Amino acid sequence: MADHFVGVMKGVILRINPEAELVDISHEVDSYDILDGAFTLAQSYRFFPLGTIHLVVVDPGVGSARRPILVTAPSAQFVAPDNGVLSMIYEREPDAQVRHITREHYFLRPVSNTFHGRDIFAPIAAWLSKGVDPDKFGKVVTDYVRLALPKPRRLRNEDQLRVEGSVLKVDKFGDIITNITPEDVPELFSAVPPPFRIIIGGREITRLCRSFSEGGSEGGSEGKPQETFAILGSSGFVEIGINRGSAAEVLDVGRGTPVAVALDVRTAKDE
Repeated sequence: MADHFVGVMKGVILRINPEAELVDISHEVDSYDILDGAFTLAQSYRFFPLGTIHLVVVDPGVGSARRPILVTAPSAQFVAPDNGVLSMIYEREPDAQVRHITREHYFLRPVSNTFHGRDIFAPIAAWLSKGVDPDKFGKVVTDYVRLALPKPRRLRNEDQLRVEGSVLKVDKFGDIITNITPEDVPELFSAVPPPFRIIIGGREITRLCRSFSEGGSEGGSEGKPQETFAILGSSGFVEIGINRGSAAEVLDVGRGTPVAVALDVRTAKDE
């Protein structure tokens, strides 16, 4: 929080509702990166109490025609710009209602063209926390923005199953989070998985570990190069890591890099 912006938004909320309990999820989302914001939110919101109001400001289109929205789901509520930052929420909360926030009565006046977080989003979140009904803020809309999130695909021939995906995020430790889940490749996580290769950055990975400490047991010792391995991360996605090192730097990959899991399934059944 190098600047005053976050503190000001908290001040606006507390002026409206001094009883509000404020929790920071992250202020390190890459600037202007809507997908990074969407991923960060999707990884976080389920661990908060039911009914929590999430205020999301990753807003490169501030001051433009993009709409402010309020999303009401069974588990939580979200106040955000209509730019796709809630795309993963829409996937996980199919019963959510999306409202275009139009009731300027609840805004902080005058509204700046460069700081809607202060003048629109923070006040709406605060009034919502005071018990104002979502209907008071605007009408339900269905033409909200959804990002075209990359999805893995399964390809199979007689001898091999191949699941093709991509890198979704590189975290601060250099761990590579793919968009491949155990549901996409259950064979890899079976009791006795078939021989497999994970192809990424021109390299092949053939180790699947249960923890980062296990991953470091055969690599990373003094005088030996650190060895990359696959792991099912807390994100729920297949990740590529190195114990106490950056897999992204070693493999020279970033978000969007193709990744594939190839399994020898001559004796395995495709589910």
